[in-house]
Parts: sequence; C-alpha cells; structure tokens
Amino acid sequence: MPLVTKIIALTNQKGGVGKTTTAVNLAASLAALDRRVLLVDLDPQGHATMGSGVDKHELDGSVLDVLLGDKRASEVILDCPIAGYALLPGNGDLTAAEVALLDREEGRERCLQEAIQSVASEYDVVLIDSPPSLNMLTVNALTAAHGVLIPLQCEFYALEGLSALLDTVEQLQASVNPSLEVLGIVRTMFDARNSLTRDVSKQLMDYFGDGLLKTTIPRNVRVAEAPSHGLPVTKYARFSRGSQAYRVLAKELIRRQLI
Repeated sequence: MPLVTKIIALTNQKGGVGKTTTAVNLAASLAALDRRVLLVDLDPQGHATMGSGVDKHELDGSVLDVLLGDKRASEVILDCPIAGYALLPGNGDLTAAEVALLDREEGRERCLQEAIQSVASEYDVVLIDSPPSLNMLTVNALTAAHGVLIPLQCEFYALEGLSALLDTVEQLQASVNPSLEVLGIVRTMFDARNSLTRDVSKQLMDYFGDGLLKTTIPRNVRVAEAPSHGLPVTKYARFSRGSQAYRVLAKELIRRQLI
C-alpha cells in the first residue's frame, strides 16, 4: 500500500476519448486490488457519477458545494459499494463553478486542492475526472494532482490536442504545482487492425518512450454498455476484453510505482 495518497487527474481536453470510462474503470480495478479509492467527478456532464450508479439529478450535495466552501468533502462523499470505491459526485451545477472561481481574486486554482485535503489521507488513491476542456475546473484538477494520466485515442487530432495539454502542464509546473508530472499516456478505443491507429501509436512510442503505457484499452461493446447500467465494466462484464484491459492497466500502474 502506498504511504502517501496519490492524487491523479485524468485529463484530455478532447471529448470522446474514453477519459471518464477510464476514470470509472480504473477506480474499480484499483479497488479490486485492495486500494482505497476516491473518484472525484469534476466534469459538469456528471458521467462518472452516473457510471458509478448514482443519479446525478438526485444529489443532496456535489463537488460544486465543496469547491465553493458551502460543504465539507466528507459531507458530500458517497460510498459506491458495488463499484468498490467512494465518490465525490458532480453534475451540471458545476457549470456555475467556472464563473464563481474566475470571480475569486486569490487562490481560485487551489479550491479543489484545499477541499480534498481533509479527506485525502483516508484513501490510497484519488482519481479526478476532469472536464474535456482546459478551463478553471481542469486547472483546479491539475493543481491538486501529483500526476496526470492522459487517455488518448490514436487519431490525428488527438496528437494536436495532446501538445496543448502538455503545454498547460508545463505552465502549471512553472507556476502553482512544481511537483506535477505526466504519469503516462493510455491508448483507448484501440484497434490494432486500423493502420492509422498503428501509425499514431508508433509516433507516440517514438516520442514518449516509457511515458506511453504498455496497456491498451480495446474497442469493446461491453465497455460502452456498462454506464447505462450504472456499473464499471469490471462489474458489468467481468470477463470481457475491456474489463480485463482495465485490470491490466491498474496492475501496470502499480508495478511501475505510479500509484
């Protein structure tokens, strides 16, 4: 077990790359390996909340209340016993957080960091599902995090977006979070039969070397179906290719001491 809580932001400003799917299923896979996991849904879409079996429309409190200081994180965190982890839920109310945070004169990038400090020691790993954009919520996630995990679909535009994200990480390293590091890039919706997938994958390997995680997450219908049942794929279809891939990813991160 890690002695210090590892806080990891899953970030990619491009939508549809499997970011939330990876957050939910990595959380469940780590929990199955006896890690105490907190999943923070910082995306106004609330998909990580729904995918954890929690109705985002029926919340008594959300991460927004925590960011604005109206509630403590401990008052809002929910147990997700089937998934195996704890959840700091989010929903569409988070759209108001962007304006509220920008209105603050000082410390606006540290609101999440301060909010989860009081509960972080209760977990081995905190995973933050960031919005698919480089906004103030994402900046809060990257300021709070020790590391960034980047889910990436192997296509041309993904590489272009990756460059912008890495520039943002460098800027935050130089300003508010010098300890922030890129833990790795995980290839999602991977189809080795596709020539573009192979070409982009080779470019990533040539450029990032060990920074490119060996585990790939395949295109898999069970992965796509699981959120509609409010379950991680590791619980919905335990023996599917997608479920097995996320378990392998969790083990790789542990083996490489990234978690």
